[in-house]
Order: sequence, then structure tokens, then C-alpha cells
Amino acid sequence: VNLFYSLDFFIFVGCFKNYKMGLEKQLTANLIEVIKLVYKIEVDESQISIQPTKKEFKGTYTFVTFPFVGRLKKSPEEIGNAIGEAVVSVNNSISGFNVVKGFLNFEVSPTYWGELLQQFTNNTIALGTTDDGIGNKVMVEYSSPNTNKPLHLGHLRNNFLGFSVAEILKANNYNVVKANLINDRGIHICKSMIAYERSGNGETPSSRGIKGDHLVGEYYVKFDQEYKKEIEQLVAKGIEAEEAKKQAPIMLEAQEMLRKWEAGDEQVYSLWKTMNEWVYAGFNATYETIGVSFDQFYYESNTYLLGKDIVEEGLTKNVFFKKENNSVWVDLTADGLDQKLVLRGDGTSVYITQDMGTADLKYEEHAIDKSIYVVGNEQDYHFVVLQKILQKLERPYADGIFHLSYGMVDLPSGKMKSREGTVVDADDLIAEMIATAKARTEEQGKIDGFTSEEAAELYRMLALGAIKYFILKVDPKKRMLFNPEESIDFQGNTGPFIQYTHARISSLIRKANELNLNYTDKTSVEPNESEVELIFLISQFNKKISEAGKEYMPSVVANYVYDVAKSYNSYYAATPIFKATEEEQKFRIALSSKVAEVINKGMGLLGIQVPDRM
Repeated sequence: VNLFYSLDFFIFVGCFKNYKMGLEKQLTANLIEVIKLVYKIEVDESQISIQPTKKEFKGTYTFVTFPFVGRLKKSPEEIGNAIGEAVVSVNNSISGFNVVKGFLNFEVSPTYWGELLQQFTNNTIALGTTDDGIGNKVMVEYSSPNTNKPLHLGHLRNNFLGFSVAEILKANNYNVVKANLINDRGIHICKSMIAYERSGNGETPSSRGIKGDHLVGEYYVKFDQEYKKEIEQLVAKGIEAEEAKKQAPIMLEAQEMLRKWEAGDEQVYSLWKTMNEWVYAGFNATYETIGVSFDQFYYESNTYLLGKDIVEEGLTKNVFFKKENNSVWVDLTADGLDQKLVLRGDGTSVYITQDMGTADLKYEEHAIDKSIYVVGNEQDYHFVVLQKILQKLERPYADGIFHLSYGMVDLPSGKMKSREGTVVDADDLIAEMIATAKARTEEQGKIDGFTSEEAAELYRMLALGAIKYFILKVDPKKRMLFNPEESIDFQGNTGPFIQYTHARISSLIRKANELNLNYTDKTSVEPNESEVELIFLISQFNKKISEAGKEYMPSVVANYVYDVAKSYNSYYAATPIFKATEEEQKFRIALSSKVAEVINKGMGLLGIQVPDRM
């Protein structure tokens, strides 16, 4: 059979100049057709493995031939050479190939990359968006703080992760609702209230001159200090430690206050409302500072009773069962789990009760296809149980529940504990980081010509960029150590390094505009090896956004943007941008401009601003 005179094949080759399709997809389609024509076997996309070529080999894309050895009864090298020759003969974007054992490495024509950059420059191909989520609505629930303490470093990871995932899903064209379920009731809230009643003496955030969440947090710590004293006193009287914990007067007062709150006691409710308002004002100030926002707020005080009707429904459907003490349970042993309490014997709710009701409410209000809960990994089991229950109750949204589990954040000084007052408050950390950014920036002379207001904005931008990037570049599932000094460095895999790269390129673009250099014009310049590397990286942007959206992993975007910035800085160091012919200057500025766009949009998906001057 003369492969190259196959009419079907020539028709097929016609798609290879479709830049919007992307060379990787074109190559996949090409390989499917070549294998069919050369070896007379049908393969689909899932059987074609294409990956970036390793740096030690020549090429851009690598096709793995090992899976076909047994099926075709030929050596990997023989398969690679036959397929490589066929593809090169019909695809003028592929300039050559080489075979290393079972790896067929395709070399792409420099002309292709130059034309692709022109497509980016003319915005014929949009960067920073995909169509993955069209027609799908997703809710991302994050932050979910307790109203008995300020936000701390652990909350920052939650907020940054949730906000970034929401932005990445938006870039993938999902309809996104950002939600915050405030934990504003319960025994932990009453602990702060009891401590305030005992020793607050009517003070307010205004009278103390501090944020309301910080004031209420102080009383949460005071409760724990007093509780420990009372336990020690009871133990000294001969009472067992476990019993002393139950009998401590301050704990009994907190439990009584919770009962009064649930009964609607006016005095308790008034104090609860006042202290919560102090906390909300503090939270809102922090949210504004760190640059996160929400479309929908839910409050546990409004939702904690919602699940009781679902419990009755579950009993009717025999999904739940009652024990002798009248408590209601679900038996998940057949699912490899255990029995789980869904309602106490006295009729009071537990967390799972509330979460069932809130899940129904979310679906009723927003008809979401996916519900993502951004919650620490200590709640892994809880969300497995929640989904199993809702699946047994045949909720239409149950399969769309996803727990975005993340690891805790430690500091070089060790683990944080809110009740002992050993946490790092988010506000304090940010203030310290801004001060560090100021010192580092002034050291390196990066604020020449800035007004004091412009300098202050730059310090804030760098400080938040440092914290957010350092946290988001790590796989969410991993426990991490946050090192403030390392995060603010202008070198290495850090936010400030990437931000500085953007400022550098912005300066080049301003100079090009001053020279009236029309860098959007098509040029005849053929890109060199380092320019090809950059254009290839740019071409991967939308793919990385898609990957990050499917995996709910901002770290994919973070580390990709760092790779782009690192590659550009190497290029900048080796390539004079303006000491060249006018055509070369246009080409290099066009390339630089697209790198800046990728950095700006990529960092934006992480909630990070990038400066134009520095």
C-alpha cells in the first residue's frame, strides 16, 4: 500500500495548520491515523501517550511506543522509525524525529513556533482560558471560620486555596459560586462568651483599640487558662482528671449557656450577637487585606437544624436506624466504614446533621453540579461519610461532592494551638511580611522614583505575593512548613521572583512603546532554541489551567508560572532585547509581552497581583 498517496490521509493532513487545535492534539490525531494506515489497527486517543521530550534528548514531543510492541510483534525502534517517517512526510510542522529505545521524539520546525507566537500576539488563540466547564455550575466552600478567634496562618492556606481553585475553575469556564459557612454557634463560641462575662468589664474593640476578632480571641484563650486552673484545683481535691474536666465550673457554665442559647434566652442571644458582630467586622477587614471574597454566606446558627427532617426521611427509607437511647445512626460497615451518629438521643444535632441539611440547601438555591469543600485533612473521614449518606438518600448532587483535603501548616517554631494562644494571627503575619518586604526592597534599591503611596502598595503586593505563592506552590495534600524569610526572597521559586520578572518585562514594553516599535506586526524572524522553549511554555498555559482545574491544584499553575519566569530570565540574560535589528527587536518584545501576559494571568489565578514597576 502506498501510504502517502492515500486520499483519506491527504484529507486528514489538511488539519495540521490549525493552530487553535494545538500541535499536541494534532499530533495525537496524526498518530492515530498513521498507526491505522501503516499497521491496519484501530487505536483511540487514550492509547496515545505524548509527553514533553526530556531535556537531554532532541525534540519537543515524545510518543511512547512500548505499549504497541506486543500487539505489533515488532521492536520499539522499528515501530518508532516507521511511524516517525510517516508523520514527518505528511506534517510540515514536524521537521524531524529521533528514536531512543521505545521513545519517538518529534522535532518541531522553528517556523511553526514563530507562526504560533504570531497567533498569540494577534490574540487569534486566547491564553488563560479553556472550555472544560461550560454548562457546569460548581460551589467552592472555603474559609469557614469559627467566631471565637481571628484568622490564623492555617486559615490563610484554606482561604488562598479556596479562592485560587474558584478562579482556576472560572478560567475553565465553570459557573462558580464562592461560599463561606460561618461556624457561629456551639460550645466553642460559648467559651469566649463565658470568659468575657467573667472578666470583660464591658470592654469593646473600640475601647481597647483592637480588631473585634482579636478581642474575642483573647477571651477564648482566657477560658482555656481558667479551665486548666479549675481542673488542677479539682484534681488536688482528689477528683480524677477526666471527671475534673467534666466538673470544672467554667465548663459547666459554658454548657449551660449553650442550652440557654438554643432555648432563645434574650440576654445570652444579645451577647452572642454583639460578640459575633465584632468578629465579623474583623474577618471582613482581613478578607479585604488578603484579597479574597465570597458570593454566598451560610451561618451555622441558621443551618444546624436543617438536617433533622432529613434524619426523619432516612428513618422512613431505612437508611438510618434508632438505638435504645433514641439516638439515630447510619450503618456503613458494608461500605468499609463503621456506624455513624446522625442525631443524639435528646434530639440535638451533630455536625453531620447540619451538613446534610446545608448540602440540600445549597442544591436548592444554586442547582450545583459539583460541591467542593475546602477543609483540612483531619476531616477526611467526615466527608467520606457525608457523601455515602447522601448517596444512600439518593440525592442528585451526592456524586458531585468533593472534599478538597489539605495538610496543616507549621512554622519553624512548631505546631500552632488556638486555645493556648500559640497561633500566628493572619493580620500579624501580613504586617510582619509587609515590613520585611519593605526592608528587602529598599536594600536592593527597587523603588527608585516611587512616591510613598506607590512604595507602600508595592510592599503590600510583594508581601501577599510571597505568602500566597509559598503556600500555593505546594501540593494541597501535603503538610507544609511556612518559612517567612524564604518566601520573601527575590531569587528562587518565590512570588517576589516572579513578580520582579513581570516588572522587568513591563519596563521593556514601555521602552518599546517609547521607540514606537510595532511589535504586533508579523516578522520573518526564525526563533532560536531558547525562544522556542519560551513559545512552547506559553503554548502549555491553557493545558496547565485545564490540569489544575481537573485536579483542584493551584500548585500546577504556580510551578508552571515559575518555570516560565525562570526560562525568561535565562533568555533575558543571554539575549540583548534592543541591541538587534528592528525585526529582531519586534520579535523579542512580542515574545516578552506574551510571557508577561502568562505571568499576569497565571499569578492572577493564584490571587496574586504583579507590579508593572519595581
